Amino acid sequence: MIRKFLALFAFLGTFLLAGPLHAQGVAPDAFVRQLSDEVLEAIKGDKAVQGGDVSRIRALVDAKVLPHVNFQRMTSATVGRPWRTATPQQQQRLQEEFKTLLVRTYAGALTQVKSSTTIQLKPYRGNATDQETVVRSEVRGGNEPIQLDYRLEKAGDGWKIYDVNVLGVWLVDQYKNSFAQEIAAGGIDGLIAKLAERNKTGGKG
Repeated sequence: MIRKFLALFAFLGTFLLAGPLHAQGVAPDAFVRQLSDEVLEAIKGDKAVQGGDVSRIRALVDAKVLPHVNFQRMTSATVGRPWRTATPQQQQRLQEEFKTLLVRTYAGALTQVKSSTTIQLKPYRGNATDQETVVRSEVRGGNEPIQLDYRLEKAGDGWKIYDVNVLGVWLVDQYKNSFAQEIAAGGIDGLIAKLAERNKTGGKG
């Protein structure tokens, strides 16, 4: 469980805590490196975040997530084909509830940061002309390194994250089946209602 939390801290921290990045024209692995370094510094210096303060984390999501993550793409990929027939209002609700679910479910991961925690990037295998790519890394600070990979897409002169692999499981895949079951049972509104219910109980259920 501690190993999972350490990896999840890095995933959430990357999304939530990094300040403005000078990402224009940088290579994707350099982007992840800069992001990771700023994340570690920010978490270690913020007692409220280390304490799992959900309101503090949510405020940081609202302020910092959009510049670095294509959350619409992440949510639409998780919802699958029904996303195309959802209304704009439903799509917005899905994004908001999914974001809240992730924050509440994984807030505890941020309490596991140690002074010795580091992120080690693996050799980058992509090409300079790639419009989408994967950057692979490991979280170190426990007994064993933890896999943490990012799927990135080209966004202007910079990059955005649209999926994350924690301990061998991509985030989109982790939720896709359960979302499909809820949609089959109650449609898009049923999924929204289920997510809202889980968020009221702290991401449980």
